Amino acid sequence: MGEQSFVVRVWGQVQGVGFRYFTRERALQLGLRGHAYNLEDGSVEVLIAGPEQQVQMMLGWLEHGPRTASVTRMEYAKAAPPTGQGFHTN
Repeated sequence: MGEQSFVVRVWGQVQGVGFRYFTRERALQLGLRGHAYNLEDGSVEVLIAGPEQQVQMMLGWLEHGPRTASVTRMEYAKAAPPTGQGFHTN
């Protein structure tokens, strides 16, 4: 299995509910790199990169997010991997 990288947009009640914090914690548990940023339209952008199996697990988790959030829509596409290490939030 190789490495995968996706950019994900998540809509719903995903700002002000710890979504980025829990996303960062889950990504670090899975050994993924990337970021989770709040966007002006109320959605969250998540860039994830790492081993295929862990990325797929993260995509499944993002469909629901943490119990404090309410995800109503998620879209993702392949992306260039992040240049840095770790997982960052804004």
